Amino acid sequence: MNTNNVDIDTAIVTDAPSGPPLAVQPSRLRVISKRAIDQLDYDPAMVLQAVERAYLGLGNGESDNPRKLKSEPPSRHSVAYSMLGRDGGRRTVGFKTSYKHDPAHSRERQKYYTTLLLFDDETGLPVALMDGSLVGSLRTPAVSALIARACAPRARSVLVVGTGTQGRTALPLLLCALPNVERLIVHGHFGEGIEAVRRTLTRFHPQRDIEVSSDLEASARDADIVLGVAGAGAPEAVRHAWLKRGALAILVGYGIHADALHRADYRIATSQAQMQVTGLDLVDEQGQLPPVDAELPDILLGRKGARRSEDEVVFAFNSGMVVTDIALGRVLAEAACAKGLGEEVELW
Repeated sequence: MNTNNVDIDTAIVTDAPSGPPLAVQPSRLRVISKRAIDQLDYDPAMVLQAVERAYLGLGNGESDNPRKLKSEPPSRHSVAYSMLGRDGGRRTVGFKTSYKHDPAHSRERQKYYTTLLLFDDETGLPVALMDGSLVGSLRTPAVSALIARACAPRARSVLVVGTGTQGRTALPLLLCALPNVERLIVHGHFGEGIEAVRRTLTRFHPQRDIEVSSDLEASARDADIVLGVAGAGAPEAVRHAWLKRGALAILVGYGIHADALHRADYRIATSQAQMQVTGLDLVDEQGQLPPVDAELPDILLGRKGARRSEDEVVFAFNSGMVVTDIALGRVLAEAACAKGLGEEVELW
């Protein structure tokens, strides 16, 4: 699995800040490109641990995750986000930017850029400016896996709606959190995407395979967990009426209808404040979102329950939080630096 022999598990086995991995001058910044980041491999257990620690730090007040800023033109042909946060456990401050230019929601024409700028908050020195695509593609499904472990620990069947970046990385992280899941169902409309989901799964679980869904409603009625990770142009969405009693619906992108949120028995969000920014397409006829019953940090810390009863239909809104990008980004940046990847530039 780890073709580059990069041991990045050791980077998160202690809460003590490790400082910059390589000596740098205050005027210099290490830039780590997507090509360099892609040379690193990852262990799903390591990703899950880093993301969980980030949420625990946020919940106990050790970390900070202010509300993200969003800019979108009236035509909605593009969307941009700016995010600032601090991971107290690893003493790291981070700034993330995300810009997507997506005319007509076309995969072929879409342009997406995301960056992560990290500073060591103990030494005051820069850690790295890095491409954030791998971090983002891992931390979001890791959050979904944490939600699934908390809300549906006895789940045996999972339906993934969508085969883009998030769909392709969802199952290895979900199986890391819930190894007893038996059925892995994938619903998508792109053969290439379905095969990419299969390749990613077999890379980490060579003995496992997916079931390809041709009927979204029938698949949803069979699933203990439904994960909506489709793109904005998805032609279908799972309705509340299709969810069986006790099911968990986790929405990351698209693929689950808004009525699953409004009619759910119990509602969870990674952050209710973030949901007010990124969940506006789920509002009702009065332009309102329902209140959530629990946020993920409180669930992980045992302050609130993941559900009230086993037969409730639970809806979870997974909105990316920069504190998880920072925690995981620091791990990957140190691994890249240890291999001598990236280039130092004199910026200041």
